[in-house]
Amino acid sequence: MTDSTKTNQTSSGARAKRVTLLMHSYWPENSPPQRRWTALLREFSASGWEFDVVTPVAHFPVGRRELPRDLAGRAFRRQKGQFTELIRRVPFVPHGNSHLARLVDQCFSAAMSVPLGLLTRRPDVVIATAPSLPILAAGYLLARMRGVPLIVEMRDAWPDLARDSRMVRGRVKSVVELAVEFVQHRADLVVTVTDGFAETLRSRGLKNVTTVSNGLHVDTIPFLGSPEVERDVLEVLYLGNHGESQRLDVAIRASALVGDAMHLHLVGHGTQRPALEKLAAQLGAPVTFHPPLHGQDVMDRYASADTCIVSLRDDWKSFETTIPSKTYEVLAVGRHVTAVVKGEAARIIEEAEAGDIVPSTPEAVAALWRELAADRSRLVRTDTSRQWVKEHADYTQLAERYMALISELLMKAPATQR
Repeated sequence: MTDSTKTNQTSSGARAKRVTLLMHSYWPENSPPQRRWTALLREFSASGWEFDVVTPVAHFPVGRRELPRDLAGRAFRRQKGQFTELIRRVPFVPHGNSHLARLVDQCFSAAMSVPLGLLTRRPDVVIATAPSLPILAAGYLLARMRGVPLIVEMRDAWPDLARDSRMVRGRVKSVVELAVEFVQHRADLVVTVTDGFAETLRSRGLKNVTTVSNGLHVDTIPFLGSPEVERDVLEVLYLGNHGESQRLDVAIRASALVGDAMHLHLVGHGTQRPALEKLAAQLGAPVTFHPPLHGQDVMDRYASADTCIVSLRDDWKSFETTIPSKTYEVLAVGRHVTAVVKGEAARIIEEAEAGDIVPSTPEAVAALWRELAADRSRLVRTDTSRQWVKEHADYTQLAERYMALISELLMKAPATQR
């Protein structure tokens, strides 16, 4: 077998395929869907797969273009990606933090993705990835117009999350719920990132459901070992989105209860950040807010921490089958975890022996932090959590599974879809 033949085959031995991927956020932005697909595409590209990524001009998270045009991309222009993928950019609607403005932007970009998707190379399969719900409808239309199978990737528990967050109210199903379920039931394959949500969808009658979890390339993340044995102040770190889902007000109130024996660092951005800053100031809490960090700055911040927060609010049932995107990174670096989570995320923390699980109340979180400050031996970690990630959530294995699933799907597809 020649080298050129090898590059045109997947790791499972099947001919390499061509994919049109629709998503609302992609490189050079830094977002959960971008991080997932950048990692997956590294492996897909290495196996010879070809991708056309249809996505808006980079404008996440502020709702406007801040990067140079040659990096953010230009509408309707082709752009080379980090690997072998070709990026096709659609325009966007500038917006602020309001949910309505974001929805208008997502609907507009999704609508523009269909005609632009028709101009890409003919794919073997179309993949549309939530949480941008309008992009699911765009993926459905594009796959039908192209006559190829559709894979719907549900990164969050939609439409359940819409009802939990009160975006949808009442007993009658909303247009959003009906639209999401319509696409899910007509997709050739639905991919979830948690086993729990996959089971939820199966209970609703979906048969073609599988799980390819989030993860990371473990070999790119250093293992930091244990923090300093002697330290006067407990350093607590949260890295990620500052939104309604995380209930970071609980952590701020807990830090105010503990006082000078600890310091809380909140790194990132989100719709709730202004309110959180105001709350911390009102309480006189020992909190420092940091802008989003990347690369080595993230690792330096992990290295300075004693424990890292993984948090989801406990009053939304959909979060029982949700795993915060930063969980795997925290497990891989080997820091103690303050886990304010339930359900599947709590199970992972327990299996990985990564830290302590506490209820989502300021009193419970504060009590844990007082205990950790008084007995720093509890912060000492082995590499158990890192090994768990290596076995269950390394993108090398996850991508191989994804490629095998797509190849199997295409083998079963009718001749008109090949």
